This record gives sequence, structure tokens and C-alpha cells, in this order.
Amino acid sequence: MPVPDFQTMMLPFLLITGDSKEHTYKEMVDRLAIQFNLTEKEKAELVPSGRQTRLLNRIYWIYTHFKHAKLIYQTKRGVFKITERGLELLSQNIERIDLRTLALFPEYNDFRQKRSTTLEQTTEIPDIPTAKTPDEILYDSYKTIRENLAADLLEKIKDLSPEFFERLVVNLIVSMGYGGSMEDAGQAVGGSGDGGIDGIIKEDRLGLDLIYLQAKRWERTVGRPDIHQFAGALMGKRAKKGVFITTSNYSKEAREYAANIENKIILIDGDELADLMIDYNVGVSTVELYEIKRIDSDYFIEE
Repeated sequence: MPVPDFQTMMLPFLLITGDSKEHTYKEMVDRLAIQFNLTEKEKAELVPSGRQTRLLNRIYWIYTHFKHAKLIYQTKRGVFKITERGLELLSQNIERIDLRTLALFPEYNDFRQKRSTTLEQTTEIPDIPTAKTPDEILYDSYKTIRENLAADLLEKIKDLSPEFFERLVVNLIVSMGYGGSMEDAGQAVGGSGDGGIDGIIKEDRLGLDLIYLQAKRWERTVGRPDIHQFAGALMGKRAKKGVFITTSNYSKEAREYAANIENKIILIDGDELADLMIDYNVGVSTVELYEIKRIDSDYFIEE
């Protein structure tokens, strides 16, 4: 089964601490993984940032909520223990603990009111249909903004001339770190007169190898004949590497053909193109930058 949402794991988490002994995050990871029958692959699943497993991330957030509800407290770095209030809650034999349960405690409501603009001076805890942690909600919001930006980029590109698109493609490849200057690359765009070659980029600054580009600002699907023609143009140049970029997509046959020929041809469709432009800041600019920080526990260790 997938890693449960953090509210589902709240009661099992508190039950484990119900022995009034000290517990660690690692222990919680192992015991909750067993309780929910998680596979090794599921235990190793990472959050989008790639810096932490999803299971550990949710356990951290359970600890944070419980700490502010005064159900557990930290005894030392990475170690925690249940409180009398936590034991009292367990003694009621409740079937579930979630954010509404925590709203019974004034300290938790104080914590929420200080940090949430959605509460608007009320102690009512809103439903969280997705049951996601703040980290996951933040990532989903970022993903939505990025997907909308990518769609807008493609629409903008399709409104421009094919010549502008060819220059954009060269600009992107150079921005990705391939050699040669923009001036050198720009001279190659549309200058060869070779059907199928729209630009030439040095693979490195010494020009030990060249990458040939084709850029198609199309609505229709790129088929195998289009890739076959581009491969032929590469052969005519005795070239081994090419990149075909389109604002549309590729047929299954086109992708299979590109994967099985001797020349190395990379296919980039419209979605991939927009993602690369965002990643390498081509045609986009930063509006806001948010830094996510955690406490530096080493700082607070007394000598």
C-alpha cells in the first residue's frame, strides 16, 4: 500500500509512544512501515525535493503537530516522549486522531492561529481533503504554477515566427551549457540551406563535436518520415548527433525510429521544451523566491 497520509498515521504514532519510553524518528519509520505493511520501495519513496523520504517527512509533521498540542515533548535531539495529556487522550480509546482532534487543545489552536491566515481568528480547524502535509501542499501549488507557466510558454511560442523559434532553440541549447558562443550558434541558424538543419551547436567549447538542430513550430504530430529526413540530413553532414525540437509531439513510430538508428537523435516535444525553458531561465524570469528552512540543531548544542 502507498504511504498513508499523515493524519491516518497520527493515532498509530501516539500508540507507539504510549509506553512512556523515549522514541526516535528512525524507530517510528521502522515501526510504522511494519504496521502499514510498506514495501522497501514504498519506504524509500522520496518527497519531490528528493531530500527526504515521504514516510519520514510525514512523521516529522506528526511530531510538529503533536508537540504543539502538548501530546509529546522532546527530551533531547531527535528523541521524544509522550506527555500526560497524550496518555489521557489514549485512555479514551478513540478510533482516530486528526487535526480536528488536536483542535480540542487551546495550545494547538494558538499555534494554528499564529501561523495560518485561513483560520481568521477562529479555533475551528478546517478540513484538509487531501490530508497532505504543508510540504506536499506547497509542492502541489508550485507544480500547478509551473504547469500553467509551461502552457503559457507554448502558446506564446506558437504565436511567433518560425525564425524566432529557431533562434529560441539555439539559445536554449547554449543556455544548457553546450559550447560555442551565441554569436557562433546564431550564424548557423537557417544559413545552411540544408533541409533538416536549422542550427549547429558545438558540443563543447573546443568544438570537438557538433550537434545539429532541427526546430519545428508545429501543431501536427511529428512522424517517422520527419525524423527519417532529419537523419538523412545528418548523414549528409557526416554528423553523429542531432536534436529535433517541436512545439507539438511525436508519434510512437517516430520515437522508435530515433531510438534504433545509428545516429544519436534526441527528441524534445512541446512539454519537454517548456520544462527546459523554465529550468534554464529562457524566456522566463523569477517573480518570487521562497526559502524553506529548518532549525539547525547543531547550533543549539551547548558545549
